[in-house]
Amino acid sequence: MDFSKINWKKAAITAGIPLVILIFLGLWPTIGPQYWVTLFSYFLLYIIISVSWTIFSGATGYISLASAAFYGIGIYAAALFREQFAANLPLIVVVLIGGLASFVLAFIVGAITLRLKGIYFAMFTFGLVLLLKEVIYYWEIQFNDLRGRFVAPESNDTIYYYLLGIFVITMIVAYLIRRSKYGLALQIIGENEEAAAHTGINVTMVKVLTYAVSAIFIGAAGVIMATKLTYVDPGVAFSPMMSFSPVLMAIFGGMGSIYGPVIGAVIFTYIEEILKTGSMKNYYMLIFGVILIGVILYLPNGIVGSIQNLWKRISGARRAHTRG
Repeated sequence: MDFSKINWKKAAITAGIPLVILIFLGLWPTIGPQYWVTLFSYFLLYIIISVSWTIFSGATGYISLASAAFYGIGIYAAALFREQFAANLPLIVVVLIGGLASFVLAFIVGAITLRLKGIYFAMFTFGLVLLLKEVIYYWEIQFNDLRGRFVAPESNDTIYYYLLGIFVITMIVAYLIRRSKYGLALQIIGENEEAAAHTGINVTMVKVLTYAVSAIFIGAAGVIMATKLTYVDPGVAFSPMMSFSPVLMAIFGGMGSIYGPVIGAVIFTYIEEILKTGSMKNYYMLIFGVILIGVILYLPNGIVGSIQNLWKRISGARRAHTRG
């Protein structure tokens, strides 16, 4: 490597900003009120799910609505392995189990369904959420005489730091995939799947493996959130909102970059918090719908993409003025 060609100022800024943000987030429970620690936990949760969703769907254009299935599997991993099978199992082990279970489920689902395209894939993945919810309802009531399960709670700080750790790993993996040959393969698949196959890309393997990897972090986050909910049932674990939220947040922020879904998740979550706790709590879904329609119509590339396009036009106008 020729170090003389490296733009050290740009490299320092690129590495420095995430480091400063990470230090701030690491110190936040020691300086922020508990309300804000809880709110930041939800920020991290939705960032994890949105970025995980974007790892696969943002590049390929396949709209997966199975996020709630992977999230619910994580929740039930916590309910089973912390309460019934091994009550003394460390939380980190349960997190790994939840992530692995989501990986296996996503791998199986991907291998079966990723030959479908468009609305058919979206419908199947959403149907999976509903199927798992009903199957677990039936199993719990018929064989365990239960409707829901209790999960041992963790402190707000513990939940926050676990989510922060999952967030960091998710962002690193998303960055590495985007910069790797797999990321390039995913982009080619998104542009023209047939052409990608003719260039020698193992399209099925790349899609299935990336889809499964992206599910790990959603399942791990589900384990942590189960310790916050303390009581879970299939309706809570497999809520359809956990399937639609990452899609809306990614579109809202912009799927063209890694940080687009991050910004979308933060803004989306904060607006939701304001609306649900204010005088408009009965209308927050209606207001959300209006905001989302406005973004899709007038900001088709999301907030980040629109800002980038605006900056390019401004920069182009400045260069043209300078030349003139």
